Amino acid sequence: MRVAFVGKGGSGKTTLSALFSRHLARSGAPVVAIDGDINQHLAYSLGLDEGELFAAPPLSARTGEIKDYLRGTNPRIPSRDAMVKTTPPGRGSRLLRLLGDDEIHRHHVQEVGGVPLMVTGAFAESDLGVACYHSKLGAVELYLNHLVDGPGEYVVVDMTAGADAFASGLFTRFDMTFLVVEPTRKSVSVYRQYRDHAAEFGIPVAVVGNKVTGDDDLGFLRSHVGDGLIAHCEQSSYVRAQEQGRGHGELEPQNTRTLDLLRAAVDARTKDWAAFQKHAVEFHLRNATAWANEATGQDLTTQVDPDFQHGPVALAAPA
Repeated sequence: MRVAFVGKGGSGKTTLSALFSRHLARSGAPVVAIDGDINQHLAYSLGLDEGELFAAPPLSARTGEIKDYLRGTNPRIPSRDAMVKTTPPGRGSRLLRLLGDDEIHRHHVQEVGGVPLMVTGAFAESDLGVACYHSKLGAVELYLNHLVDGPGEYVVVDMTAGADAFASGLFTRFDMTFLVVEPTRKSVSVYRQYRDHAAEFGIPVAVVGNKVTGDDDLGFLRSHVGDGLIAHCEQSSYVRAQEQGRGHGELEPQNTRTLDLLRAAVDARTKDWAAFQKHAVEFHLRNATAWANEATGQDLTTQVDPDFQHGPVALAAPA
């Protein structure tokens, strides 16, 4: 199952992404965390030392090679230049298994704090005025488009802050989106944006309250979010100690229970491969018409393979 953590900047979504990823990994579940935020802090939240660099190359540094690998022998994609971030897989495409022995996982995964992690790469000074951050996320979208994750397997993505995730089709690539909301009016306003955008596409969004200090905070969240609030985290001295480099102690019982509730909410979802592929095709056709046909000089609508069925059935199909 694919899980996204989103929210207002400073809401704690990166911290919760790290806590949830570690919670899954410590249970023995196969998990890959991906830092998809413009501020690349997930590795440090997972325990990478502040003076240490993440050694595995970022996904965005090898987007061309990733395209070459994923297009495989798909006759509808003649070259990497003809493949854009929304290009859906078809017959002949290389599909991925979580942490499989493939080029992408071998090159880009590094374990941090017991969690296999991939990063998109930071927004460099050379990108200013030339590219938007969504260009960095293209490799993540391609990865998720070609991944066949099985029962009990998890991908956890720390998304960029605010409602900016809706500027691309990436938000449709998840089985569950957790919106981290602080008990403040600004944070609640981001929730309303997400709720309204997600409703247009039938994307499930569940709210996780964060930095709750008492009944007043909890009451505020319930009054604004209602049944959308599925769990909450209390202000955490454990998290503060981790952020200060004092890696001792255990996460508070209330916050541990919240992580259990989040996993239960994810596990209760039913994987709908048909809907996943439908959304992929819809956004690809939309992007082809809006910009990609002109950018590539090709008719990218022909990349859609009408006979391709995503999911485990595609893995079993002959090459």
